[in-house]
Amino acid sequence: MFTALKIFTFVHVVLSLVGIAAGFVVLARMLKNRQSPEWTKLFLWTTVLTSVTGFGFPVDRFLPSHAIGILSLVALAAAIYALSARHLAGRWRKVYVVNAVIALYFNVFVLIVQLFLKVPPLHALAPSQSEPPFAIAQGAALLAFIVLGTLATLRFRGQAVVENAA
Repeated sequence: MFTALKIFTFVHVVLSLVGIAAGFVVLARMLKNRQSPEWTKLFLWTTVLTSVTGFGFPVDRFLPSHAIGILSLVALAAAIYALSARHLAGRWRKVYVVNAVIALYFNVFVLIVQLFLKVPPLHALAPSQSEPPFAIAQGAALLAFIVLGTLATLRFRGQAVVENAA
């Protein structure tokens, strides 16, 4: 039997996974100076919804996940503004790329946290998430996003080839 909380959690997780997958497509296309409005909208809006729904879980205090959600929403607001209102003109291209990559990184950061909490072999390696395997996983993700974000900022020029979602 599904409870409302289980359904809510399922929707939150699906939004998150779709946002991550779409985010990697958008990032890959930025690295090739390509832009897909459909993939970009899917990434941005599923990631916004992921962050917003993250505040809907019953808790009795402010958690680190709330801080990540707030930071993600700030990054997403900047990315959406740079894309929609400023049309990636001038420095707004960099604002868009940097903030889109930051929002994707935050989603992946939370995914790693959840994997170490929910997947038994990973949980056994880092039950308190203060052990080296967890730190290595998070450090590798951060390093990868710094490198990919830097490359995307250099390669995505704003006059990117617009292509369909296919």
